[in-house]
Amino acid sequence: MSNKILFIFEGERTEKQIADNLTKHFIGENSVIQCAYCANIYRLYKDISEDEYLDTFSLLKELPSNEEILARYSRNDFAEIYMFFDYDGHDTIADDQTVVKLLYFFNEETLSGKLFISYPMVEAIKHFSDTIDFRGLTIKIAESTNYKEIVDSDAKNELKDFRKYTKEIWVSLIELHLRKMNYIITRNYSLPTENSSQNYIFIKQLENYINVDSTVAVLSSFPIFLFDYYGQNYISKLLSE
Repeated sequence: MSNKILFIFEGERTEKQIADNLTKHFIGENSVIQCAYCANIYRLYKDISEDEYLDTFSLLKELPSNEEILARYSRNDFAEIYMFFDYDGHDTIADDQTVVKLLYFFNEETLSGKLFISYPMVEAIKHFSDTIDFRGLTIKIAESTNYKEIVDSDAKNELKDFRKYTKEIWVSLIELHLRKMNYIITRNYSLPTENSSQNYIFIKQLENYINVDSTVAVLSSFPIFLFDYYGQNYISKLLSE
């Protein structure tokens, strides 16, 4: 089995900019192959529910947008598969039970893949400024259609261009979003001492936000992925440097 990693994104442009920068600083650009599904998680569920023996890699390879990228690869070329999608709760076909099923199905990176969700969208990574109370930052699900414009207005200038993120910026964002993850789960705005599954994070989003006032707590999947990938000891050392 190869040591290469496959990243699957919902979209092609924004996610690639983030991943290119993230892998440069933390994983190694030559270790990661990126491709896009070009549809949201609800379409993904439709595809997998129609075939109980779905091979995630084969599904991606059949898409025209990935033909060139994946042409010379087979499933055995990848040790791990990670998927990054948006919550997209405003979608007309959005269904929270579908999200639960997807997180249950895509929960192992060495098999079908492990799914990570950004709330409400991938732009959550940069939704921060010195005037924002990030701990309490939520977005009405109905307003998610305008989320990109909201973030562009709210975010610090140094966070707006993903391609220019330094390692120092990443470290600050990792700490910010890990504290937020822990707050969503425990109501304690501190660094977590252990990882929480994507399924459990979503359950707490449901309990504390979605089912309460139709909001989601803003949270990016990328810092959570790094915490899951490297573990608490590595991240603690990174944040203390």
